[in-house]
Amino acid sequence: MQYNKKSVEDIDVSGKRVLVRCDFNVPLDGTKITDETRIVAALPTIKYLLDHNAAVILCSHLGRPKGEFNMKYSLAPVAERLSEKLDKKVVLAKDVIGPDAQKCVSEMKPGDVVLLENVRFHKEEEKNDPEFAKKLASFAEIYVNDAFGTAHRAHASTALIADKFPHDKMFGYVMENELQAVDRLMLNPRRPFAAIIGGSKVSTKISILENLMEKVDSIVIGGGMSYTFAAAQGGKVGNSLCEPEMFPTALEIVKKAEERGVKLVFSPDALIADKFAEDADTRQAPVNDIPDGWMGLDIGEEGKKIFREHILGCKTILWNGPVGVFEMDKFATGSKAVAEAIAEATSKGAFSLIGGGDSVACINKFGLADKVSYVSTGGGALLEYIEGKELPGVAAIRK
Repeated sequence: MQYNKKSVEDIDVSGKRVLVRCDFNVPLDGTKITDETRIVAALPTIKYLLDHNAAVILCSHLGRPKGEFNMKYSLAPVAERLSEKLDKKVVLAKDVIGPDAQKCVSEMKPGDVVLLENVRFHKEEEKNDPEFAKKLASFAEIYVNDAFGTAHRAHASTALIADKFPHDKMFGYVMENELQAVDRLMLNPRRPFAAIIGGSKVSTKISILENLMEKVDSIVIGGGMSYTFAAAQGGKVGNSLCEPEMFPTALEIVKKAEERGVKLVFSPDALIADKFAEDADTRQAPVNDIPDGWMGLDIGEEGKKIFREHILGCKTILWNGPVGVFEMDKFATGSKAVAEAIAEATSKGAFSLIGGGDSVACINKFGLADKVSYVSTGGGALLEYIEGKELPGVAAIRK
């Protein structure tokens, strides 16, 4: 499938200023980057442009600063990490379209890299403001959108800005790879095709569950939302995370799956804890018979075996969302078992796509990112694309 008029390699960038919208929305602990997946993903596009004598201007958002300058959301840690990765100084402008950005850009030579400060320091970014987009566009002669993670947002730097470059706009490698990987997954999957959907709440996953019903052979359901399904069917879930208001929806999903011949796979047991903490007392219990005062925080031993066997029987696998509270090692063993099974299935020829923030952090935690077919950098964007929605950031380049 042809994704755009031009890919990054189809246009002469030599001696030109190229504005690249990246997705550097990385998790931070203070000023320490805890997961650099998105930075690493952006490197091939940046390196290609530098190798072909372009002056590269990078822009991105980070977090939700609500249209105000806030050092907590500064891209300074990203500029530092990029400098290390590229082995060259990445200049961080102190603003986005203000005097410092203008000065940094005006002094650029081919081979230089400038990172503009967080675009969301301006409320105009999320308002898709034409004047803001125009000022940002004035810095460059070519625009590259390489931010799949924000492609579902109609913002100034992801969508509107592309109109200012009618003939000189394109996708970077991240965008191209993401769209190709998702299309491979959704348009012509090898079967059996399983989706593993975890995460805490049914309410946040309804549309993806419903959309996947049309495409997959089975859905493996884990994480906090599995207790809502158990309780909806009359089970006792103790103090586990549960959304009683979603019981009718959960039952409707079970009914639809049955009607469509889609197998729903649940863990019959859970690793339960007497409190939400690493030092909690734990034991195994049936997922539909958890005592009061206890909560399910991971799948149980039987569930691990069932999930593993199911995954190994599949030829196409989508994983979105951990099946337990993987941030605590004690409750990470279920997600680890899932990750290992996906890696094993991939080594035997399955196509596997991992996507959605937490599952990416999960696969990285277990050191298995290079053992699966593709790790997506897009959370919400990936889910919306899978749901069949048009992504503004993609549409803006394609038109």
